[in-house]
Amino acid sequence: MKKIALLFFIMCIALSAQNRSRFPIQLCLSNGLTVILHEDHSTPTVSVNTWYHVGSGYEKTGTHGFAHLFEHLMFIGSRHVAEGQFDKLLEASGADNNGSTTEDRTNYYEDLPSNALNLRSI
Repeated sequence: MKKIALLFFIMCIALSAQNRSRFPIQLCLSNGLTVILHEDHSTPTVSVNTWYHVGSGYEKTGTHGFAHLFEHLMFIGSRHVAEGQFDKLLEASGADNNGSTTEDRTNYYEDLPSNALNLRSI
């Protein structure tokens, strides 16, 4: 029985190595961040989707809209990107981005052509 289990384990590793696009890698960092990496070479794009487990359901009674407000504040700019330029830079490269807030989470995503990956460093 141990030989069968070992053989099954080795086969799973071999299949995973050959078909990495079918088997996402998921790991949890020491700070609690869960990272899921999935390779798919069928299109020349890169996508990043960040989820925070905080939404409108976490707001105190009498306060509403803060989770949604912070979602929008993330698009204003930073010390590396002037106000209003973030979307312009992405759209000029053919990229798309957005965010959303529900009762229990807030997320942001960016989808961009792989040849525009250097925009992620701004």
